[in-house]
Amino acid sequence: MRLLVTGGAGFIGSHFVRRQVKSGLWQSVTVLDALTYAGIRANLAECEANPQFSFVHGNITDHDLVNTIMAKVDVVVHFAAESHVDRSLLNPQLFVETNVLGTHTLVHAAHKYGVKQFIHISTDEVYGSVVNGDSIESDNLDPRSPYSASKAASDLLVLSYYSTYDLDVRVTRCTNNYGSNQFPETIIPLFITNLLRGKQLPLYGDGKNVRQWINVEDHCRGIELVIERGRAGEIYNLGSGNEYRNIDLTKLILTAMDRDKSAIEFVADRAGHDLRYSLDYSKAISELGYQPQVDFEAGLASTIEWYRANPQWWSPLIK
Repeated sequence: MRLLVTGGAGFIGSHFVRRQVKSGLWQSVTVLDALTYAGIRANLAECEANPQFSFVHGNITDHDLVNTIMAKVDVVVHFAAESHVDRSLLNPQLFVETNVLGTHTLVHAAHKYGVKQFIHISTDEVYGSVVNGDSIESDNLDPRSPYSASKAASDLLVLSYYSTYDLDVRVTRCTNNYGSNQFPETIIPLFITNLLRGKQLPLYGDGKNVRQWINVEDHCRGIELVIERGRAGEIYNLGSGNEYRNIDLTKLILTAMDRDKSAIEFVADRAGHDLRYSLDYSKAISELGYQPQVDFEAGLASTIEWYRANPQWWSPLIK
């Protein structure tokens, strides 16, 4: 079987690609990535010497390129997306072009060339803010930012190809990821690298927004299970149960890095900032045998140590 991974030079994508190349399960592993600010070719350095690995520099909106690649693969795992909420507030057009039109270019080509599986990587943000309880896969979507709206639209587009064309598509919706090689713009890598540089931690609003956190390796394991055991046309939430208010997460980072709360700088909240996301992932447990394995505090400590040991990776990325 031949695998295509879009966005494979990004944070989650590169972790997934490295696992697949090491596994030896694939006849070939091809990465298609536009190498935008968060796509870093060096994330794939350990794969370059493997004869089964190939890299294509290009955009998922390029119809001719996508069709050329899609004719030669069997399974697609689609990570490529504009993904930071703050950036979507500044340039929503880019998010629509990449996340909606780019996804349609891919899934249409997958149908055209008879791809066996199309795995679409989405987000818990499509459910919108959840005050109480947990989001399940059948819940109505209530996206609240240009980013989450573009992801919700792409989810529906992909699923329509199952209903209309019987293409084997599978959608995953995961909670917030953390781990090594994450571009320092989201709260965990941003706060770690700020502390390493002696800077303050800009915490939105009152810090009471709640998120679940999953180690990127647990997320990758979940995707592998969706490929192996998932069903066509289905959505799978991939959660962790590690739920923290942002202020409490910040305090954990401060404690782990031997700093105190004087490093916190409360800043104006961002527009449309959802209060809470929380996933019910019992479907993935029962159908796939999915279960997160990485203890959050141990995983956070390991992540901090990675950034401490690898300033040559993240320092050039910070302006």
